[in-house]
Parts: sequence; structure tokens; C-alpha cells
Amino acid sequence: MLLSGGLDSATALAVARRDGFAPHALSVDYGQRHRAELAAARRVAARLGAVRHLVVSLDLSTIGGSALTDPGIEVPKGRDAAEIGDGIPVTYVPARNTVLLALALAWAETLGAFDLFLGVNALDYSGYPDCRPPFLEAFERLANVATAAGVEGRGRFRVHAPLLEMTKAEIVRLGTELGVDYSLTVSCYDADEEGRACGACDACLLRKKGFAEAGIADPTRYR
Repeated sequence: MLLSGGLDSATALAVARRDGFAPHALSVDYGQRHRAELAAARRVAARLGAVRHLVVSLDLSTIGGSALTDPGIEVPKGRDAAEIGDGIPVTYVPARNTVLLALALAWAETLGAFDLFLGVNALDYSGYPDCRPPFLEAFERLANVATAAGVEGRGRFRVHAPLLEMTKAEIVRLGTELGVDYSLTVSCYDADEEGRACGACDACLLRKKGFAEAGIADPTRYR
């Protein structure tokens, strides 16, 4: 289970638990500027009963190319819904989900597990190419030809994205029903060291929209 510590991945973890899985949570310290999400991931994993929570360090900031890993690139603020949904923003981290899923696949193979979970969403999201069905379908095919477990027929790897076709409001309602404490999570792309959100980046605006449309009080700490 890829666990960033944000709203979506926390909900996906709760869904996995509901569906009878015993999730092993994987977070990645990839040099992101919003490092507060790693502390959030630890809180969420403990609260939602992950069997184990592993944090892997892999510094993608040496590659750069994203506002989330390069301090020289500003995180966009105050964009409206049309702007957020138009094109791929500078907060896209090149190949991030490919790299993270590859790490999850490696751990799954050592565990003898064949189900990979992540909280990507293709409706209320920032337009990232690695949050879309074609990517997930392609990675699932890759997993089954790139591993000893897949080639030897020990099982078939499956990529689960239970939130893929849900709006943020639907995700918030589902997580609330499953007992997710969203005050533990951090979604902001520019959160401070204490995990307080900026309230103006794309992630914050989409999160606010979700709570507002769900009719549920937003527990996010804003600075």
C-alpha cells in the first residue's frame, strides 16, 4: 500500500482494511518539500492498523524538474478549477508513481503478496499522467512480466486504485464512514514543518472542495 500521508492514500488504506487485506504500508522520502506528509503517513499507518510501515529514502530532488522537489520552482497558488484541470502542472514529479509502484512491487514480491494499492484519483485531481487508468493498466502488465513471481506463475499481480473514479467529496464521505481521522493527514504541497497547510495550492483547494461538497467539517490545520 503506497501511503503518502494525504487524504486519498489514507482513505485507500481504510478501504484495503475494509476489504479484508492486511496492508503493509510503504512511504517514500523522495526529497519532497512537503516532508510533513511523512510524519502524517506514520500517524495514519498506526491509527488504521497497517501490519508494518516502511519508509524508503530515494532522493528524486537530484533529478529535479518539479516544484515538489526543486526549491527554485514555485508551487502554484490560487488557481481556479479550470486552471487546475488544464494541462500538467509543475507539481508533477517526473515518473514518481512509476518509481514508487516499482518499490511497492519489489516489497510485495519479497512478502509473497500480489495486490498493490494506491490512492490515485482521476476526477478531482491535478492532471498527472501517472494517475490515469492507462498507466495503472500498463504497470499491472509490467509487474507480471518483470518479476520472478509473475513469470513463474506463483500468482498474478493486481494494481488496486479504489478511488480512481471518485470525486473528492465522495472520497471524504467514504473515508468518514470508514473512520478515517483526516486531521492526521497532510495534503498540502507547501506545508510547513508542523504540517500546517498553505490553503492555496492545488492540493489544498481540491481538499477544501471535497469537504465543502461532502458537507463535512474540514479538520485541516491551515497557517
